[in-house]
Amino acid sequence: MADLKCTNDELDLYTTEGFDIQQLPDYNREFLSDEHSNAFAAALGAPEIVLSPGGEELSEKVGPSYAEHAINDCRTEKGDYRSNGDSLITNRKNLFITAQNDWAPVAPAKGSARGNKKGTGRRKAKKNRTSDETREGHAYTLFKWPFLVFVVAWMIALSLSYLLTRLHVWLYEHYINWRGRRKNLRKDLQSTTNFADWVVAANKLDEFLGNELWKVDDVYAYYDYKTVRRVLEQIKRYRRKIKQVSDQKVVNEELLHQIKRTVEDLKALVCACVKNNFVGVENSRLYSETYFGTKHLVQEFIDEVENGLFLLENTPYLNKEHKRALFKRLYTNYGRTALCLSGGASFAYYHFGVVKALLDADLLPDVITGTSGGALVAAMVATHTNDELKKLLVPALAEKISACSEPFRTWFPRWWKTGARFDSVDWAKRCSWFTRGSMTFSEAYDRTGRILNVSCVPADPHSPTILANYITSPDCVIWSAVLASAAVPGILNPVVLMMKTQEGKLIPYSFGHKWKDGSLRTDIPLKALNLHFNVNFSIVSQVNPHINLFFFSSRGAVGQPVTHRKGRGWRGGFLGSALEQYLKLDLNKWLKVIRALELLPRPLGQDWSEIWLQQFSGTITIWPRTVISDFWRILSDPDPKDLARMLHAGQQSAYPKLKFIENRLRIERTIERARRATRAGLQQRSSIDSIISKASSLATVQLLEELGTEDEGSITAEVEETENEI
Repeated sequence: MADLKCTNDELDLYTTEGFDIQQLPDYNREFLSDEHSNAFAAALGAPEIVLSPGGEELSEKVGPSYAEHAINDCRTEKGDYRSNGDSLITNRKNLFITAQNDWAPVAPAKGSARGNKKGTGRRKAKKNRTSDETREGHAYTLFKWPFLVFVVAWMIALSLSYLLTRLHVWLYEHYINWRGRRKNLRKDLQSTTNFADWVVAANKLDEFLGNELWKVDDVYAYYDYKTVRRVLEQIKRYRRKIKQVSDQKVVNEELLHQIKRTVEDLKALVCACVKNNFVGVENSRLYSETYFGTKHLVQEFIDEVENGLFLLENTPYLNKEHKRALFKRLYTNYGRTALCLSGGASFAYYHFGVVKALLDADLLPDVITGTSGGALVAAMVATHTNDELKKLLVPALAEKISACSEPFRTWFPRWWKTGARFDSVDWAKRCSWFTRGSMTFSEAYDRTGRILNVSCVPADPHSPTILANYITSPDCVIWSAVLASAAVPGILNPVVLMMKTQEGKLIPYSFGHKWKDGSLRTDIPLKALNLHFNVNFSIVSQVNPHINLFFFSSRGAVGQPVTHRKGRGWRGGFLGSALEQYLKLDLNKWLKVIRALELLPRPLGQDWSEIWLQQFSGTITIWPRTVISDFWRILSDPDPKDLARMLHAGQQSAYPKLKFIENRLRIERTIERARRATRAGLQQRSSIDSIISKASSLATVQLLEELGTEDEGSITAEVEETENEI
């Protein structure tokens, strides 16, 4: 298990080799073939089948194979398609089709009413809402816009007040809390370049602030310390009793019965306490009072539970069927851990540092999800092995990040014409390097054992979102899902998901429907992760700039305690924290009012309310520290120096959380390892029984042929004798 020690791999970030692009695996390899890129371009320009005017039903035709034929027809007939979403013109007469981009006018411009001159006026804007969505009534029509203006003005005033409050808190902490020796110790903590040095600096800061005394005292309001202490003593007693009996050379029937009874008692106790957040031992408050570690009682409890699980896995006094049932039940009760990487455009590159910190400590979860920019990082992690990732997570990786490299004179005409700054096919070629070509979700799972999840939102505002993974969409190509998850309106047009056939060809997935940025609705898909993979412990790396501005933990966070009044105070004082909470909750209230009353317009045909009102945090939330320059470089590529800074900031933000994550994964991985071992043992035994059964049947047939003229009793005796020999 992870011992949270520094490795040599952590130092590669600051050496010359870390800036050498030739050290990257496959740095000069082109993964995406022309055939696959052309198939993607054809899918983007393919018509959307809506209705057959001749009365011919399309329900039997619609599907992946039908979409493939439609694309092939488009290639051969008169017309033209463009990858950026321009309209497609064909001469097909049997189908009524539409293939305009999402921001093109619904109908062509009509001529002037006076004379037969061609109209030259501006195109009519697309309606924000359909007739089914629009509320009717004179009061609604009369007061909608005045009320919206009033609410927006009030929210602007609240936002300015919030910024002033946060400034007050920063000044209070900077000039009152962090002074003298504690300020120097904090600088030492923030300047460390690896986790081992960070732990040393954190322990010094805890000792100076008196946090070590808090660890010794078992009493704390946020967990049931009495139950933890009682369970801990029982596990120790059972393990000690089993060891004493097992060490004896001669074991009689009475001792054998006694040890079996003790094993059963230990099994029942472990089943009762190995659950998600048992009596509060996984409460984040237990890790928010110190910079490193938690209560000694909690740490000792986790150590003993791990020892108890190891004993049950290896004891000969439980048969394999009982072991398998035990660890299957524990696996379901305890759940799994997932790493969730948020969107955030170029802010998403901070995720590389978070992943590197987890990887170096051997704490990278098997379930990974990403949205928008985070989907690119998650895809790279899920398609590469640990050894490959250690070579990739260096500043030289910036040389391969070139999605925003086009000059203004190139992207501005495209944006003016199509409504999107970037070209989808070009992004597909650049993205394929991070996903090792057209790898599917199931292929990535087979290669690395990691479960990749990418959140995508359909272009239709009322259709449900999907979480693409090796279960829901095993043959879906990863780079297409990454592009769909990053398709922000105005930045990248909605794209078609692609799937790989058994012949290696790419065809449209999900009837050729188009998808866009997952952050618009489900930046952190916790419900879907729990449904598909029993995830109930989430590590969220959150870098969305519009969310980071409002992150504030008044009572401290994991590995980041409040230093005011020895951890019992409030950040910025009580009045500062109270004002911050009031302003933030009031802003959230007015956002909900606007959405509930359907006052918010839909720029670019998109409901933008969810970018503020969805869940953005998890069990552990990591907030990398950004800089002001990141905001005006939100759509630009980092150079190696910038990426080195982002890697360092991501690691520094993850270090305080690693002890909490380690304690969680110690139990989870012990259960998973035991579950796999017992399942493999039963499968091996089943195979042996099957071989014996087949051999017995073959011997029976041979005896029947040889003794065909003998009586039935003689045949039965011979068969029984042969089975006994086998």
